[in-house]
Amino acid sequence: MTTRELRLGTILHGASGNMSAWRHPAAQADASISFDYAKRIARKAEEGKLDFLFVADGLYINEKSIPHFLNRFEPLTLLSALAGVTEHLGLVGTVSTSYSEPFITARQFASLDHLSGGRAGWNVVTSPLEGSAKNFSRKQHPEHALRYRIADEYLTVVKGLWDSWEEDAFVRDKASGKFFDASKLHAIDHHGDFFQVAGPLNIQRTPQGRPIVFQAGASEDGKKLAARHADAIFTHQPTREEAQAFYRDVKRQLAENGRQPEDLHIFQGVSVIVGDSAEDVEQQYQTTAALVSIQDALNYLGRFFDHHDFSQYPLDAPFPELGDIGQNSFRSTTDEIKRKAREHGHTLRQAALEAATPRPLFHGTPEEVADGLQQWFETFATDGFIIQGGTPDTFERFVDRVVPVLQARGLTRRDYPGTTLRASFGLKEPVNQFSPQ
Repeated sequence: MTTRELRLGTILHGASGNMSAWRHPAAQADASISFDYAKRIARKAEEGKLDFLFVADGLYINEKSIPHFLNRFEPLTLLSALAGVTEHLGLVGTVSTSYSEPFITARQFASLDHLSGGRAGWNVVTSPLEGSAKNFSRKQHPEHALRYRIADEYLTVVKGLWDSWEEDAFVRDKASGKFFDASKLHAIDHHGDFFQVAGPLNIQRTPQGRPIVFQAGASEDGKKLAARHADAIFTHQPTREEAQAFYRDVKRQLAENGRQPEDLHIFQGVSVIVGDSAEDVEQQYQTTAALVSIQDALNYLGRFFDHHDFSQYPLDAPFPELGDIGQNSFRSTTDEIKRKAREHGHTLRQAALEAATPRPLFHGTPEEVADGLQQWFETFATDGFIIQGGTPDTFERFVDRVVPVLQARGLTRRDYPGTTLRASFGLKEPVNQFSPQ
């Protein structure tokens, strides 16, 4: 049995990340706005002893956006509701550091951590879509490097606010009338380049010391931010070799920040299809892929390039030269799309259809899917996976048929080790930066 534990989460993608998968016979078309659906997926994830459920978010849409993005719950609201219908599952949600305030974010996630008994996680994003500025009274979207400078200071402030109260600050002694110990209250009094925050936070220290911090993305700036601040990374590399290189680089940067390799878990976001045979898997994939029109595929591709209009180019000509378009949005993703199109000689049509319905990297029988996950894990390409179903009914099949194989191999747990997400991750309790050492 390996000394490391393979960790698993799932992403709640409602009507699916595919432009047209909501039309699938097995899909619930209104899943993105259905609490019953979210509750069912959360409970299924908990049945499989997964570490967490992940709710992504965005702040700008238009008529070309993925159906799931057009009409979906705000993450913190949904996760707070799910806290009441789950017991062990981690609850991770996205909030942007470019379009929110540290005090509010610190308070919201501290509240979620208390509501859930220590299962909150914050996925830190810097908002790649330039259109987001239009919804927040901003004249322009911050450029990539600036967004990460803001995020670095933002995280410093939020962590300071989470340390406002020491563990035993609230004594609540009715006899003496002493509600709290003032010596254990700390105001951060932060004055930085982007934020001025006095503190303290108006909620006590959380059950897991502070919520788990995720960072999403694979850019150089993103990796640096994660190495300084994060407990986990949500990323995606298309090959095991690229994932291994990413893994080594992040773990190296951890050491440069005085941290240990086990202080941060790297999660690869992957799509899977589970079937009885190769023919069954291919039929499942083709059924889903056939639902996407070329116009939907172009719209989906355009989102990564800040909703660039790809309809202006010939479909069957080589993928267009785009220059710097996409560099201030989903940079690592757009770089990968352009690289693959260049190396494989893809036309625009081919690139768009592949982007809209990528063939899952892990597909096959339950044993074959487990083999692939195990190989990536044991060769240090990842510490775990965030599972997204390649079809609308795949996730339940993954829990019922793949998870037992992983458990039988000693790779994943058969029960939760505690009641908090920090316990599930095996991470140390954070030390309050203001406490006497």
